[in-house]
Amino acid sequence: MTSAYAAAGVDIEAGDRAVELMKTWVAKTRRPEVLGGLGGFAGFFDASALQGMRHPVLATSTDGVGTKVAIAQALGVHDTIGFDLVGMVVDDLVVTGAEPLFMTDYVACGKVVPERIAAIVKGIAEACAEAGCALLGGETAEHPGLLAPDEYDVAGAATGVVERDLILGPDRVRPGDVVLAMESSGLHSNGYSLVRHVLAGAGWSLDRHVDELGRTIGEELLVPTRIYARDCLALIEAVEVHAMSHVTGGGLANNLARVVPDSCHVTVDRGTWSPAPVFGVVQALGGVPQPDLEATLNQGVGMVALLPPDAVDAAVELLAGRGLRAWACGSVEASTDAAAARVELVGRHR
Repeated sequence: MTSAYAAAGVDIEAGDRAVELMKTWVAKTRRPEVLGGLGGFAGFFDASALQGMRHPVLATSTDGVGTKVAIAQALGVHDTIGFDLVGMVVDDLVVTGAEPLFMTDYVACGKVVPERIAAIVKGIAEACAEAGCALLGGETAEHPGLLAPDEYDVAGAATGVVERDLILGPDRVRPGDVVLAMESSGLHSNGYSLVRHVLAGAGWSLDRHVDELGRTIGEELLVPTRIYARDCLALIEAVEVHAMSHVTGGGLANNLARVVPDSCHVTVDRGTWSPAPVFGVVQALGGVPQPDLEATLNQGVGMVALLPPDAVDAAVELLAGRGLRAWACGSVEASTDAAAARVELVGRHR
């Protein structure tokens, strides 16, 4: 007999099956500090592991993926969106110098399809493993009537730890510092409302092959967000780093400005890199003005570090050895005008 809750559109048994399917993937993210297993009311992380630190400070961050989930849903590909979620969350932590410790996720859907939920969590778990943090727990919520049966949204939160005297930020930035850019894997997870608007206006379907991209536009848009956490932690360990900025919504200039003190001005030279073809495709297809494009998309730079000039060569070499292209793209100068823009983009892309 169908229960009253099932008749209302909520399938508890499907939710239980989804949990069973995702357990294997969650187990792959386990760290030694994790206590217990999946399925409890809360996850446990043994904080005694932090006793060896001089002055541990916890850092926390939360985010979602935004309208990129619409691309995943339209293409029926659900096991990559988790990389976008984890990247958006843990890389906001690492810019402070914090090591991500654990993450929790939240999946809201119109109808629980166990295999689909498990695919979403599989991506989240694989991304957590790549970032070095445990997937400590999560929640799957079925919202019939609020979301269509094939619709879902994802969000997550993470906690990290950093020594208090090693926290990175604007107070460490000095005139003479160099801006080191780290290459993005593509659009990452920001600007998809603009991109979807451009595609709709041009009448492009997601299965349209684009020669400049060498694949369909849908495949390009679904490329996962690069996760920089371990690369950035390795960089911080190896060389002197003063500040970092995760380039997300608002683009390079706006995010970089968040870690530049009033006493400094940063000049970034566009001529030091060529954005991936997808950025030019979006701009040309939608006739998007350059300022709007740069205020919305990352333009090929997903993370930046501000560091002393004598650390640049070692930083570039270290990151290259980890498979991440990086390059000096700008410099920090003293500023006497506190009202002036803290970051200025100059030149033209190659």
